[in-house]
Amino acid sequence: MRHFTSVFLLTVTCAFPAIAQDWALGGFDPVGYANSGRAVPGRSDIATMWRGKLWHFASEENRARFESDPRSFTPDFDGICPVSLSKGRPQRGDPRYFAVVKGHLYLLESGAAERAFLQNSEEVLGDARMAFQGGN
Repeated sequence: MRHFTSVFLLTVTCAFPAIAQDWALGGFDPVGYANSGRAVPGRSDIATMWRGKLWHFASEENRARFESDPRSFTPDFDGICPVSLSKGRPQRGDPRYFAVVKGHLYLLESGAAERAFLQNSEEVLGDARMAFQGGN
């Protein structure tokens, strides 16, 4: 039985490699946020591995832009929602809710957080930076 379980797990892992991969941004194109102002789904056949995550892109051009300078397309605060950070309760941002401010991508935890962020982004970012750096 133990041998069967090991063989089964090995078979399942090989059959579904996406299970073993950690998809960045839920498969959305990181370059698309700034280019189109919306969350653009990436294609499974246009992807690159960076920092242990699989990043997907809508086009080869977007992948090339990302590969030339990945840090300029990754979310600030390591993907933590700045609104939640500013309130002292850090939550992962949802790649469907976002804002691009001065060329920086921020993921927000919800539509409500997105609206709150857009109404007062400078104050939220100031508080979030302090919390992220351990200053509160």
